[in-house]
Amino acid sequence: MSELNKYDAIRDWYISNFQDFESKLNGQSKTFLHDIRKDALTKLKDLHFPTIKDEEWKYTNIAPLMKENFVLPEKVEATKIDEEFIYKNSFTDFDYDRIVFINGKFSPQFSIIGELPKGAVIGSLAKAITENTEIVKKYIGKYSKVEHAFTAMNQTYSTDGLFVYLPEGKMLERPLQVFFVNGNENEKILSIPRNLVIAESGSSGKIIVNYVGVNNNSYFTNTLSEIHVDVNANLDYIKIQSEKKNAFHIDKTDIYQDKGSIFNHYSFAFGASLSRTDINSVLDNENIECHFYGIYLGKDKQHLDHHTFVDHAKPNCMSNEVYKGILDDESRGVFNGQILVRPDAQKTNAYQSNKTVLLSDKATIDTKPQLEIFANDVKCSHGATIGKLDEEAYFYIRSRGVEDKIAQSMLIHAFAADVIEAVNIEQLRDQLNHKLFETLNRIEI
Repeated sequence: MSELNKYDAIRDWYISNFQDFESKLNGQSKTFLHDIRKDALTKLKDLHFPTIKDEEWKYTNIAPLMKENFVLPEKVEATKIDEEFIYKNSFTDFDYDRIVFINGKFSPQFSIIGELPKGAVIGSLAKAITENTEIVKKYIGKYSKVEHAFTAMNQTYSTDGLFVYLPEGKMLERPLQVFFVNGNENEKILSIPRNLVIAESGSSGKIIVNYVGVNNNSYFTNTLSEIHVDVNANLDYIKIQSEKKNAFHIDKTDIYQDKGSIFNHYSFAFGASLSRTDINSVLDNENIECHFYGIYLGKDKQHLDHHTFVDHAKPNCMSNEVYKGILDDESRGVFNGQILVRPDAQKTNAYQSNKTVLLSDKATIDTKPQLEIFANDVKCSHGATIGKLDEEAYFYIRSRGVEDKIAQSMLIHAFAADVIEAVNIEQLRDQLNHKLFETLNRIEI
């Protein structure tokens, strides 16, 4: 049986679960989202899971993920966690609001949300569908495309996820920490959060999204996020992927930006056996800023894939992209960064950089920067480098009597610094630096 046929058989198994899933939805089967869900199911029947023959997936073989049939949260006993688990995985020493999802379901027990600006909402998408129906209807699914079976699968089976709504001119006083806790002690579970973030005109906020795992069973997180950044809004979205080392993580984030908006996306990938992160932003008016920062850190046989796409649709906008990879042991990284400058997007300023250090002879990286420029008055550049730690700097540091491991840590710290230092929360910067060295099992600098 060919790989595609094997994958189609697994797709059909997921489809066969829909009737039973639908029967357990209760009131949700009567909402408008269920119509979207059934439309996604129709698309799922016609789509395939990607193989390495698909150009966009040529470096990421999902065969290990397709060996398992992961079960929906509705079919298993709820995963148990406690306050200590949340605290141990929190970023601390600053004021924040907190919202927790366990296997994609909102957990009010562990969520702590203080007073918000008038009209602002932080909560679950399931609740927003009934309490903020018109807002959800206006934005959900408006720009996110269904390219393959993973996205269709999310839209078919997702019942909950993060919902953030910032009305015009409102500012989140405190950063929001979002926990997606995934895993189950009895079953190999499928976690499928669907997230919707809306920052209306002139609003601003900082959102820290943390994916963490519990228990020892393998699990699969398939997440879809839609982010709308309206006129002159300013939003920071900091994603930290710390899934268990036997987990699978597929994440797609679609961002729409309007005139004068500023959006910063930070991606820190530490966990999962196989992970794929797609980040797409459309700059659909003038004077927009879009910044993508990322660090992917691989050990053992981890596979970490990042695809970014910036669509310059209108003139006088800028995008800046800095991704750094640190790969050890037999880990493999993939970076594919695409910038599209459409004919109307004159005066575009776009920059992209991907640099990777290989700490082991067996670690590998496939990097593919892509520029497609259809305007003639633009300033665009990209660069990619792959190599070992700077040997000249290493010997210079060692010549000053610095121990070998400390010298290497100093160089890793310097390599990752411009991404970590870009994070706009000082206390978070220090803890991300600590997490980087803790993950690498190296001396922290």
